[in-house]
Amino acid sequence: MLGVIAVPLQRLRSYLMSECLYEVVEPGIGLITFNRPDRLNAWTGRMGNEYFDAIDKAEADPKVRVIVVTGAGKGYCAGADMGTLQAMPTADTSKDSRPSILEGRMQDEITRLTKPVIAAVNGAAAGLGMVQALMCDIRFAADTAKFTAAFSKRGLIAEYGMSWVLPRLVGQAAALDILMSSRIVMADEAKTLGMVNYVVPADQLMDTVMAYATELAMNVSPSSMAVMKRQVYGDYGKDVATASKDALVLMAASFTRPDFKEGVQSFLQKRAPEFPPVHPTV
Repeated sequence: MLGVIAVPLQRLRSYLMSECLYEVVEPGIGLITFNRPDRLNAWTGRMGNEYFDAIDKAEADPKVRVIVVTGAGKGYCAGADMGTLQAMPTADTSKDSRPSILEGRMQDEITRLTKPVIAAVNGAAAGLGMVQALMCDIRFAADTAKFTAAFSKRGLIAEYGMSWVLPRLVGQAAALDILMSSRIVMADEAKTLGMVNYVVPADQLMDTVMAYATELAMNVSPSSMAVMKRQVYGDYGKDVATASKDALVLMAASFTRPDFKEGVQSFLQKRAPEFPPVHPTV
């Protein structure tokens, strides 16, 4: 009997010691939690590996329709762990000398997933943590959350795609201000600038985010969200005529998928839709 109990306890201990937790929450939400609360969830190579492992699981699981990312404790992600930064080489820039934090997968992968990714920013999001949050499709912030690029004060540059994503959210002038000064941007200003979609009281953050994610998971076509996400990121560099013509092709394809029939029937029958997972041709 003791042996039977020991196995689940070992698994629980291993789960709690993970630097990034992952669970599937009904009705189809993949919840990822950065889990280094004593370090404000500062990023390490191990955390990055566990994070992208969780992303891969959520993307591959047909039961998961929405992905939510948040941080344990008081911080969201305080950027790269300072211990890792101290170990960085200062002269030798060869690939063999670079630390693991420069060799991991890139945050812009989030923009190419078929599923929406929502950041629930519960505290400080700095440096790499800010990049990760801004690469998410939708961002909720606690009213106590704060953002800082931090790079210029560390002698660094706009890393990991920050120079791509930040100007698209806040404009070129505001992006240069935030990047060059490395100043702290509080949640309300972040909302005004367009860095976050919603600001809510800290004690209501996760309830609000999970309610939003539940609405997407239950009432929205996964295939529609996948195509819309690809359109928004892909059409940004196109002229309006090209984007409009491309949309006609995508619209014609959407008429052939079961999601269209189910969307119309559920509306006419005044019932909740029962959309299938992302269609393989999306």
